Amino acid sequence: MGDTTVTTLEGREAAVPHPVADDADETGRGPLRRVRTPRRPRLWFEVLLIAVSYWTYSLIRNAVPEQKAEALSNADWLWKLEHHLGIAVEESVNHAVNSMTWLIVGMNYYYATLHFIVTLAVLVWLYRSHPGRYAATRLVLFATTGVALVGYYLYPLAPPRLMTNGGFIDTVIVHDTWGSMASGDLKNMSNQYAAMPSMHIGWSVWSGLTIFAMARIPWVRLLGLLYPAATLVVIVATANHFWLDAVGGILCLAFGYTVAWLWYGALPHALPKLVPQPRPAKTRTAEREPAGERPPAAAGAEVRVNPQRRTPKP
Repeated sequence: MGDTTVTTLEGREAAVPHPVADDADETGRGPLRRVRTPRRPRLWFEVLLIAVSYWTYSLIRNAVPEQKAEALSNADWLWKLEHHLGIAVEESVNHAVNSMTWLIVGMNYYYATLHFIVTLAVLVWLYRSHPGRYAATRLVLFATTGVALVGYYLYPLAPPRLMTNGGFIDTVIVHDTWGSMASGDLKNMSNQYAAMPSMHIGWSVWSGLTIFAMARIPWVRLLGLLYPAATLVVIVATANHFWLDAVGGILCLAFGYTVAWLWYGALPHALPKLVPQPRPAKTRTAEREPAGERPPAAAGAEVRVNPQRRTPKP
């Protein structure tokens, strides 16, 4: 192939190399690196992904065999363990809050609705305001939920309200609260023995940490911390979970953050807020030139293409 030569005003010729893409340019990356690089999320894809993922999660969770005898046995064992640890106060909290009708009814609706509303709201906020961190934070949520399915299968657990001799009050039934998938006519649509780990805690702590780490307004960051704390009180007061179910949810969340850290090389909040723009290709000649110098062509040189000229062999 011929080289492009430059004839200067003094008659000297020099070869002008073809541009070479910078090593950091997108074209120089391998397939795995391109996949791991944060990209701006696409709305249609995210809506479809979240809808399909939640449908799959619900399908698998509810398909886990409802092993009633084993679930009740595990609940009895866990209740005894909490007594041994000195943290078995769920029954006292359940009865105390149930005595205030307005409060327990509010908690029933909180349990039935905010679990989904707040999680989706945080995802929308990330999509709009932190697109560079969106995919990594979403991966944390998905990995957390995925490992929780393993827990439901390996360790069926009855919630306190379904224990035979626990003395707990099923607040949804007592106060005829609408909307809970855990009691009433809707209970047949949900696995009643999938209490460990608690995804109400897993998702609420995910939401709270995300808000606290990425929001800039102080009172919003404070709300981020208060939300999982309030959720913990609600799941115990409504007799839907033990304290240790919450511990299981936090362990699943830790797994989710580990997956995101291994994949992206950093925790979500440490990634750039915005998606980095690809840099234009550079030439090796431009990189080697001292600042202020111009290439021969820019100094008024005559550019001539000599197809017959070849680079001499060493």
